[in-house]
Amino acid sequence: MLEQKINEFFGDAGSTGFGTGWWSGILSAFFGFLSFGGVLCLHFPQLLSSPELRPHYPMHTMRVLIQCLIVGAILFGVISSILRKKKILALSGMLLAIAATALGGSSVEINETPHGGLAIGLDWFLLDLFLMALIYVPLERLWPQYPQQGTFRNEWTLDVVYFMSTHLPLQILSFLVLLPATQATRYLGVPVLQEFIARMPWFLQFFLAVVVADVAEYFIHLALHKVPFLWRFHSVHHSSKALDWIAGSRSHFVDDTLVRGFILVPMMLGFSQSIILAYLIFVTLHATWTHCNFGPNAKWLEEFLVMPRYHHWHHTSQKEGIDKNFAIHFPWIDKIFGTYYFPEEWPAQYGLDGEEISPNFLGQTIEPFTKRKRTR
Repeated sequence: MLEQKINEFFGDAGSTGFGTGWWSGILSAFFGFLSFGGVLCLHFPQLLSSPELRPHYPMHTMRVLIQCLIVGAILFGVISSILRKKKILALSGMLLAIAATALGGSSVEINETPHGGLAIGLDWFLLDLFLMALIYVPLERLWPQYPQQGTFRNEWTLDVVYFMSTHLPLQILSFLVLLPATQATRYLGVPVLQEFIARMPWFLQFFLAVVVADVAEYFIHLALHKVPFLWRFHSVHHSSKALDWIAGSRSHFVDDTLVRGFILVPMMLGFSQSIILAYLIFVTLHATWTHCNFGPNAKWLEEFLVMPRYHHWHHTSQKEGIDKNFAIHFPWIDKIFGTYYFPEEWPAQYGLDGEEISPNFLGQTIEPFTKRKRTR
């Protein structure tokens, strides 16, 4: 219902192709939203910015970025207003940019010295949303596997809520995942193994870390499918009837906590923080990529690295693809364990097979804790 209202309010029956003012309106609204949120983070750093990230921000660069977003929102808003009959998108973007400017824009001084404590993490949400959209939306619009599937396809608002939910409570998720992993290394760490790995070249350490993480994730991923109680949580991720870059964000917090913890524990036993950080960046980019609505594939690379078509078969509701392709990075892991399935064509159907779950975020969050018969 909310999604329909949003589409009706901002959308119209006009063409959405390039040169129609639609995409300039989208960019205006998007940049306006980001700039307004960025200025709020400058005003309230203690409440809105993540303590884990504050020390690492190049503030001059961040201020320039906020200013560019304000200018971009106004510029694209003007272009959209000229080209498009319905001007709500353009006006929304310009109003947000003007509001950000009125609040001080990128020149807001940070008078307080932020310290540790509970924070919402709006900065991380805005920054990651900007970077992910900047990377993946152009790829999906220029080379889509399913051209009829738009950026604002059915249930896009639900996935935006999931994207937000996995970013704003950054400290809570860090506590749920990193604390148990850190405690495990205190008792299970093997100094000889850590020293042995540390002597390897950096890239060899990184490759080994990806292998260890993928093997660990293979087994927790398999359990999420095969254990009925765990499937209640993981089925949320598989409920998407269309895949794109943001669909991968649809995941229950219990699912996320189990997977991240199961991966981090073995990694923290033998790998340095720099290797773990590099892996976390890699898995974020690669996992988002494998959910993309992106048609081109490098045939020679598909045998060694999971590409979108391979992971899309994991999300199909077609019988032949169900409970296949559990590996996240390396297809040969599925070959070893007999769960490899990779035909030449793409899947025709996505989502759950003969199973219905709540259509909204709150229902999907609560429902797995109650008894629900699995019909897959």
